Amino acid sequence: MPTAAKGEKKKTTTAAPRRTRKAAPPPPPQKLRIKVRAYEHKVLDMSVNQIVETALRYDAKIAGPIPLPTEIKKYTVNRSTFIYKDAREQFEMRIHKRLIDILDPSSKVIESLTNLSLPSGVTIEIKMI
Repeated sequence: MPTAAKGEKKKTTTAAPRRTRKAAPPPPPQKLRIKVRAYEHKVLDMSVNQIVETALRYDAKIAGPIPLPTEIKKYTVNRSTFIYKDAREQFEMRIHKRLIDILDPSSKVIESLTNLSLPSGVTIEIKMI
């Protein structure tokens, strides 16, 4: 086995080449998802138009309004209190829903949507995705 002479440094092998890091993919664009629900479809459509006009006023890109399936709750009630079980009444509640996506919302759009006054009977749910 050869040994290094005095004053000579021992040769070392070179390290493996460093791995280069892959560039992180750009973050996906943020979305503002708005779900609007109401019992009356006319009031719901007016509210949705108000939201869309407000977003378009600030040059926001919009996907929707997308109509979601109507939720129907049915209730069956006896007409009489004691006998006549065959005589019944049926009632139903329809909940209409719409979905709106605002792509890359600016702070002005968010602020104007929070200050928006909608009619009673309309519920709105806003999520940042």
